[in-house]
Amino acid sequence: MALDKFQIAQRIAKELKDGYYVNLGIGIPTLVANYIPAGINVVLQSENGLLGMGPFPIEGEEDPDLINAGKQTITTVPGSVFFDSATSFGMIRSGKVDLTVLGAMEVSENGDIANWKIPGKMVKGMGGAMDLVASAKNIIVAMMHTNPKGESKLLPKCDLPLTGINCVKKIVTDLAVLSVTPEGFKLLERAPGVSIDEIKQKTAGKLIIEGEVPEIECNS
Repeated sequence: MALDKFQIAQRIAKELKDGYYVNLGIGIPTLVANYIPAGINVVLQSENGLLGMGPFPIEGEEDPDLINAGKQTITTVPGSVFFDSATSFGMIRSGKVDLTVLGAMEVSENGDIANWKIPGKMVKGMGGAMDLVASAKNIIVAMMHTNPKGESKLLPKCDLPLTGINCVKKIVTDLAVLSVTPEGFKLLERAPGVSIDEIKQKTAGKLIIEGEVPEIECNS
């Protein structure tokens, strides 16, 4: 059974470590804020000028003045700090962010990422994505394994305009958890009930499989 977007976020939350400063991109990555493991203290950063985001607000308790970079309403935690975007990007560009979680349209087997533009379609712009991929110490991608046409999004080489080169370290999709290695995509875990053959069929880039591949542990 393929994971839904909430289960993808839950799995990525397990990658968080105590003391991390973390930037969550638009889409599935923002959901990670709701699944931070107990006993782990992380500080969530938003490039529009906030350090210390909490989980999404309860319906009816939203504050329209509190938003993330994707213009979603958010909450803050005790000790949160607000600042201008210049300060925020200074933090990003100086390597102060330990982990960035981003969505993607395509990822190549050597860790290139394309996540901002489809030629011929209107886009609002790249936002802070290029700064994040150029400066983050660790980048995890959260995405579906295939596009709406059923074509693989894990490729030998990205076809879409690149956001960053050789920067993605790990990918969590609805089908699998994979790491990016010099040899290609290494399969680490698979979604419950999803066969290795299905993952092979839906991965266009080089896929490395070593030994028994465990299932992802996640809540329904």
